[in-house]
Amino acid sequence: MSGQPLVADADRPREGGPDRATVDVAVGVLVQANGDFLVTSRPEGKVYAGYWEFPGGKLEAGETVEQALRRELLEELGITIGAAHPWKIELVDYPHALVRLHFCKVVDWAGALEMREGQTSAWQSLPLQVAPVLPGTVPVLAWLAEERDFSGATHSVA
Repeated sequence: MSGQPLVADADRPREGGPDRATVDVAVGVLVQANGDFLVTSRPEGKVYAGYWEFPGGKLEAGETVEQALRRELLEELGITIGAAHPWKIELVDYPHALVRLHFCKVVDWAGALEMREGQTSAWQSLPLQVAPVLPGTVPVLAWLAEERDFSGATHSVA
């Protein structure tokens, strides 16, 4: 994890002030055998509705990152995942919350994707063909580009 948080929408005030609690979130980077990865849109009624992100959600009390990811992907997408491989952690300072994103790669899952929260999904490669992208998603695209030695793959936030 980098030392300083990624600051999203720096011109907007921070809810809860400088001493607000950090929210831990498990995030799944689902990758198919051909290298394509899944992104989903944030549903109506949520902060940043319509922005694209990697699926996942908040850890509940007593949950590990993997347990939370299993629960969230079943609730949101209707899939049961195999192993979740911890990958990277990124701290993102959004106006509404300070979020610690625990990114895990997932290459094994069962079940057909069902968008259970009214979101949209898209299998993507680099560069992304969907926009706008949630600020916390941007570093992941850069990491994927580095792994694949792909220049020009990062996406600006709309």
